[in-house]
Amino acid sequence: MPRLRPENLDKNIKIFERVNAMAVKKGCTPSQLALAWVHHQGNDVCPIPGTTKIDNFNQNVGALSVKLNPDEMAELKSYGAAARTSSESDDEDRDIHPGAGDANGRDVDLG
Repeated sequence: MPRLRPENLDKNIKIFERVNAMAVKKGCTPSQLALAWVHHQGNDVCPIPGTTKIDNFNQNVGALSVKLNPDEMAELKSYGAAARTSSESDDEDRDIHPGAGDANGRDVDLG
């Protein structure tokens, strides 16, 4: 996955710092902010985080109290757009789906 390659580390750190700053401003953890973002995608989307620890479960439930306004949603979306690498953009144009790999773990063109 291009986003996780070493040459993208500085870009990823900057994005994390922005997400973390918003989480601090909202009074939540970055994980809670991420779950809240998924929850705000619509009524047909529901995050399903897994955990085996009650403290993590309680933290996940706490994400339900994180409210995001349209400006915050747009800001978070812009972080995702900034995270895309040119390689990922090319993959999207060809309808490549990371994770839809073949037996050797290579991305598969579903187009």
